[in-house]
Amino acid sequence: MVEHDKAVTYTTYLKVDELLSLQVPLSDGPEHDELLFITIHQVYELWFQQILHELAALQPALEAGDTHRSLALLSRARTIMKTCVAQIDVLETMTPLQFASFRARLSSASGFQSAQFRELEAVLGRRDHAGAGAKEGSGMKMAEHLVPGSPARLRVEAAMGRASVWHSALRYCHKRGHPMPQEALEYDVSLPWEAREDVQEVLIALHRNDPESSMVCEALVDFDEGLGEWRYRHVKMVERTLGKKIGSGGSAGVGYLAATLFNPVFPDLWEMRSKL
Repeated sequence: MVEHDKAVTYTTYLKVDELLSLQVPLSDGPEHDELLFITIHQVYELWFQQILHELAALQPALEAGDTHRSLALLSRARTIMKTCVAQIDVLETMTPLQFASFRARLSSASGFQSAQFRELEAVLGRRDHAGAGAKEGSGMKMAEHLVPGSPARLRVEAAMGRASVWHSALRYCHKRGHPMPQEALEYDVSLPWEAREDVQEVLIALHRNDPESSMVCEALVDFDEGLGEWRYRHVKMVERTLGKKIGSGGSAGVGYLAATLFNPVFPDLWEMRSKL
């Protein structure tokens, strides 16, 4: 007799029991606010996973010149970024003293070790040069907080070795009949991108003559702005909680985070505005 599969329920489909077993405070008691801290950061990792999922679909859509699909995916990614920003409001209900009550339990753990956020930065186009003795442009500095040879580190390094969202955006414009400079299209994708005036000239013409394609460019700016907003709110939250103290895991804390502000993912789309 064939045994029928067990009926799928809300709990089994979402693996709710397993999910709710993953929040394990380490403090004595435990301290009341540690559960909030763990929950929010786990949710961030889920949202980073979803954004990476959306961007993985976005790149082929851009390269195919598919405006409708690209706009839909960018809209979703931008909306997720808004949700990530809103989560900081919840985290800021925790006072500095409440965080201090369990902070020591974090030991060397730090947000700098989020492999998914590093991968997200790489997918968007961040490229850090390697340290001394490593192959230039290999991205080892960006992945240096991750265990060598680990799946997480390999994912980040792989993302830095393939075309970024920005490279796909350049191909989108080219596909839509706005010829990009050949040097830009053939740029070594493992190296940091530097804003180019010849690319900006094409983008200016595109904005003036192709409203449909300009909507995709503006959607890219929307996402870039959303990421910048999240960075700013994150900096102020850390400053509000830690002041100028060294960050978790010995990181530079507010000083490092503040240095990441005003570094847009798509600099050409910002710089061209002063030339319109």
